[in-house]
Amino acid sequence: MYTAIGLLIPFAGTSLGAAMVFLMRDKMNPRVEKLLLGFASGVMIAASVWSLLIPSIEMSEGTGILPWLPPAIGFLLGIGFLLLLDTVTPHMHLNSDKPEGPRTHLKKTTMLVFAVTLHNIPEGMAVGVTFAGAMTGNTGITLAGALALSIGIAIQNFPEGTIISMPLKSEGMSKPKAFLLGVLSGIVEPIAAIITILLINIIVPALPYILAFAAGAMMYVVVEELIPESQSGEHSSIGTIGVAIGFVIMMILDVALS
Repeated sequence: MYTAIGLLIPFAGTSLGAAMVFLMRDKMNPRVEKLLLGFASGVMIAASVWSLLIPSIEMSEGTGILPWLPPAIGFLLGIGFLLLLDTVTPHMHLNSDKPEGPRTHLKKTTMLVFAVTLHNIPEGMAVGVTFAGAMTGNTGITLAGALALSIGIAIQNFPEGTIISMPLKSEGMSKPKAFLLGVLSGIVEPIAAIITILLINIIVPALPYILAFAAGAMMYVVVEELIPESQSGEHSSIGTIGVAIGFVIMMILDVALS
């Protein structure tokens, strides 16, 4: 029961954020956008460290191998996985007119949705792997800690849902359709979480690697996309403030609820 709720909390955050398209009249204020992008970055950095890498290191200490090796391998594989997805999937970043990935005739709005969907895959994996660790037992990951990560990702997803639905509306899409696409971009999270849980139940010894893999994938999104977008143009300091706020909130959530 708690696991099912925990897997859906991040998706609810995306959906609520996408619903902001019904309340906002014009384009999002650039300062607010930078603050939200920075906030999302801070949450994901803190979640990668406290909820994923530290448990991965702690679990590796009792395996008889170098405790830093599984986290290092998993982290680099996560970076590589997202790099591969970026290479083979046509998408377009926020505030950019240049498509990335294979050549395609897809509309700009469709490629924007693909970009956010790519973001959400590692977040779903992160939630799934922590709940799998909590259910497995003897991993050092508690159900409260898994819920803390889920809540943190949901808080991060709220601005992310807004950031995807508002540009779609600005491109001429109707509010209901922009909301629907914003919601659909987040549905990959519970799907990725469920797949990860199913895999973990089969290969429990790989848990330290998969925890670090999710951390690496999330850090790729932060470094490759969120932080550059929050620092482009004017008012970059607002994005930096957002990072600090998001990092501290996620750190408090993880420590207080673990």
